[in-house]
Amino acid sequence: MQHTIPLDQLGAPGEAMAHAIEKCVHCGFCLPTCPTYALLGEEMDSPRGRILLMKSALEGSLAVEETLPYVDKCLGCLGCVTACPSGVPYGELLTPYRAYAEQRRSRPFIEKLARWLTNATLPYPVRFSWAAHLGQFARPFKNWLPAPFAAMLTLLPDHLPVARPLPAVYPAQGQRRARVALLTGCVQSVLAPAINWATLRVLARNGVEVIIPAQQGCCGALLTHTGEAEGGRRLARRNLRIFPNDVDALLTNAAGCGSGIKDYGLWFKGLPDETAAVMLARKTYDVSEFLISLGLVSPPPLPQPLTIAYHDACHLAHAQGITTAPRRLLKQIPNLTLREIPEGELCCGSAGTYNLEQPALAYQLGKRKAENIARVNSAVVVSGNIGCLIQIQTHLKQLGQALPVYHTLEILDHAYSG
Repeated sequence: MQHTIPLDQLGAPGEAMAHAIEKCVHCGFCLPTCPTYALLGEEMDSPRGRILLMKSALEGSLAVEETLPYVDKCLGCLGCVTACPSGVPYGELLTPYRAYAEQRRSRPFIEKLARWLTNATLPYPVRFSWAAHLGQFARPFKNWLPAPFAAMLTLLPDHLPVARPLPAVYPAQGQRRARVALLTGCVQSVLAPAINWATLRVLARNGVEVIIPAQQGCCGALLTHTGEAEGGRRLARRNLRIFPNDVDALLTNAAGCGSGIKDYGLWFKGLPDETAAVMLARKTYDVSEFLISLGLVSPPPLPQPLTIAYHDACHLAHAQGITTAPRRLLKQIPNLTLREIPEGELCCGSAGTYNLEQPALAYQLGKRKAENIARVNSAVVVSGNIGCLIQIQTHLKQLGQALPVYHTLEILDHAYSG
């Protein structure tokens, strides 16, 4: 295979980047599924346009700085991957390219400060909890703050829940059918700790013993997807050491975390930790796909009929290819009606820290998603990712639609508890 991409500069991920570029035939099937193309209508704000830009920069015919206005606007939602008939692994180009570009760019002071704040707090639950509590006091002043800081305050909930410490082991009910470890997440454990407790109860009800290592940390996806590759690997290495090998699976209940860990092989390609990274990635499952594989213990009927709108988290549907598992779980609950959301393939605008770094575009996408949800006439919104839940809740509230939002496992937990 001949190409002009400087692999000596890119290291081991360069082969994957070259492969992604060469697979693209510029057919245009990705255009309707790209959120930024849907909003802006510009070729360079589409996946095939960005591929051309990144190729040109890597070959040296275009300066990296010239690509950034378009590459920065990409959500990394990977809707294009689902739509692509040629099987272009766009994520295997975008993530390494952002790391490549980050080392060669300069940022304004406000951007540097905002990124430092998010990178220093979001991956660390204790720090993030303190920052979130302080942020609530600063909310009245958000209109006087730069856009990234105002976006941070807008997305904070009105009240922060009190988290109960998770046990080291949560036993199975009845005969044990499986033994797993659980990634508890960083942002989720602060903003929605009830999701982890619901997950533990549902797994226990299905005969699954859960190990929760106290020393675990952020999966690294928040940093890696924004170009901070070494910071992401540093966080990931901790999990490579902490999670036990003698379990049937490592389960995640946040789509962004699951897709991040499943990409560990790419992150550590050619590095000493590659073997351990690949092994952990292969053992990682979203909790919905794991329960479907295990076989769900049938829940009793809900006390009252419930209509829900199900939102596909991009890093579950597009990055991991998981769309049927959560729907199959929900459809096994008697008295529940599941409805699809118009334009369901389009990202809600959360996309990790995208709604902090690109607040204007994220706002348009969040508003569009909330308006589509309002057309469904459901009582509840359900998804499998904390970022989506916060983004959707924020924009439904701004739209005047006070619909509750829940994780898929919270609905199952409600059904089991009666």
